[in-house]
Amino acid sequence: MTFQWTAVAAFLYGEIGVILVLCLPFISPLRWQKIFMFSLWSKMAVFWNKMFLTIIVLLIVLFLDAVREVRKYSSVHVNEKAANVNSSAFDHIQMKLFRSQRNLYLSGFSLFLWLVLRRTVTLLTQLAKEMASHAALETQVNDATEAAKKYMAENERLQEALSGKGDSKKKESTDATQEKLKEEVERLKAELQKTSNAFHKAKTEGAAVKKQSESLRREYDHLMKEFEQLQQRLNKAEDKKDL
Repeated sequence: MTFQWTAVAAFLYGEIGVILVLCLPFISPLRWQKIFMFSLWSKMAVFWNKMFLTIIVLLIVLFLDAVREVRKYSSVHVNEKAANVNSSAFDHIQMKLFRSQRNLYLSGFSLFLWLVLRRTVTLLTQLAKEMASHAALETQVNDATEAAKKYMAENERLQEALSGKGDSKKKESTDATQEKLKEEVERLKAELQKTSNAFHKAKTEGAAVKKQSESLRREYDHLMKEFEQLQQRLNKAEDKKDL
């Protein structure tokens, strides 16, 4: 295996390892967001898009080169087989075809997993933001509820004081205070309703992001099974060649 394809294979195995770590269930998206906010990552973020596009271009070039090699040696393999040449030359062509197919799989899966890795990081970041927003909305709803209960308790105390006294001036003052408290309670109820609506909206968006992340995880598991099957086929082909 030449240096470039050795690098592609190492890059592929590195991608698999990183994606497996990102899919660990006991590490929450909020923890990943804290990790992504390290100063080292913030410095690399400036060059992230350029590096991503550069690697995409390199992998596409290698993938197209592998496709060209597969087509080249496939046609040569058919011609040599039809011509009934000696076994050593036929085995050499078969070995070239096998290596070109192996390079095709390496570059293809590396390109695909590079896109999956970027999408996984994006989904983790979005899910972490939704979870943080969800916690903030819960705190806001609880504060509004406590304030509403406090004003309602004060309103009840004022009503009890009003029923026990017959002074008209105090009654008028208490009525005015009661009206103000009623307006304040209505305002707090409206804010509570608005906050509750925002909370449900954020909860729905978080569920959608979680569902999309689960779909991506299932697709990744399916691709990993296909990759293992291809790896087993390659190992069987190498064992046959060694025999």
